[in-house]
Amino acid sequence: MSPPEVECRRTLESTTSAWVEDETSDVVWAGDYEGRWGIRMAQQTRDFTTVWFDTGDLTLGYEAYLLPAPPKNREEVYRQCLARNWRSFRAHIAIDRRGDLYVVGRMPVTEVTPETLDEAVGAVYALVDLSFRPLIRAGFA
Repeated sequence: MSPPEVECRRTLESTTSAWVEDETSDVVWAGDYEGRWGIRMAQQTRDFTTVWFDTGDLTLGYEAYLLPAPPKNREEVYRQCLARNWRSFRAHIAIDRRGDLYVVGRMPVTEVTPETLDEAVGAVYALVDLSFRPLIRAGFA
């Protein structure tokens, strides 16, 4: 691991641990799975969202599962995703090869601080909270 990657991982671990240990926080530990670091946070529109962090040589990636591939009205679902992406800074909605929707983001390891991590998780939270119900209505109703 490069020194910036080590520092990024250290900041990630200390910041997420502080969130988990804070009794007023809705963040719980999700685990360390295949080198990825995860937290779960309670949401208003659904029970919880799990955010996975992946530290690389140059960037810290983060992602949260949003929805399975919509069985109908895909064009409308994707249109809504693109419209939300236009307004989002630290996170955006992406489609995997199966058509499932994820909220994803990435930042340079040299920019990782407790504040930028808070912004990233906040962006994931907001995007899930604002998108979940309208996308369900459009693609699954």
